Amino acid sequence: MTVDLQRVLNDIATRAAADESAGRVAQYIPALAEVEPDLFGIALAYPDGRVIGAGDWNTRFSIQSISKVFALALALAHRGEQVWSRVGREPSGNPFNSLVQLEYEQGIPRNPFINAGALAVTDELLEYSDQPCELMRDFLRAEARADDLEIDLAIADSESTRIDRNAALAHLMADYGNLRHPVPQVLHHYVRQCAISMSCRELALAGGLFTRHGLRGDGRRLLSPTEAKRISAIMLTCGAYDAAGEFAFRVGLPGKSGVSGGILAIVPGRYTLCVWSPGLDRRGNSVAGIDALDRFTAITGCSVF
Repeated sequence: MTVDLQRVLNDIATRAAADESAGRVAQYIPALAEVEPDLFGIALAYPDGRVIGAGDWNTRFSIQSISKVFALALALAHRGEQVWSRVGREPSGNPFNSLVQLEYEQGIPRNPFINAGALAVTDELLEYSDQPCELMRDFLRAEARADDLEIDLAIADSESTRIDRNAALAHLMADYGNLRHPVPQVLHHYVRQCAISMSCRELALAGGLFTRHGLRGDGRRLLSPTEAKRISAIMLTCGAYDAAGEFAFRVGLPGKSGVSGGILAIVPGRYTLCVWSPGLDRRGNSVAGIDALDRFTAITGCSVF
């Protein structure tokens, strides 16, 4: 049976608009606390670059922790397997900004999608480029076919006012010898990469890198199929913070969430999905976003299980 995917997306967006249990927007970043919680967008990109969507799918938002997926891809592409000497590949089971776990692991973050792990990846990218956030922005511009993508400096500045926990993580890693560049430099680029502003449509296009098993939109290879597979595997096991098991249970796809309410999900070889709704659950994942992806996989049967 052929499923009308545009109709599925329309129905999901309509249901999300009618749902009043939208969660709570992120409070620890002042600029994010001002966003309307009931916004909702969803987009689906095919490997050939066609995109469909519904709701607020062309509204841009700061991608926050979704950026960690692309940072890891660029680090592997430009620095190779040595990345894994500095960061693990296991689920954390703890909040994404846990200091306790980092000290227990002697400065080696459990995976690249918790904050400490992302800081280590940013530090590794600084070995390749002195402007890793601009490197990522330019990469995303090309993949999303959007030359006007920018770093939202208002978001970056707002996040910088609440940087103490991330600074503590970075200083702890430096104390254990797992940070090579000055802490302020690493934090600067990390905050700016999180503040890149994109829409569901643009993120779905950029995420096609993983749907195509490491091929960029223009056909050039950035990652080997094995590298792309491994990033997708870490998305499945670690992409939703300490709720990764629940995400796999409900959605059944590799995915990466961010505290602005975005979630990027991969149906390998078939589609890339991006959903955005700013209302979060207590673990920092979009309430309406997870529900939408749950409904999509239930209706279409597009799960890796």
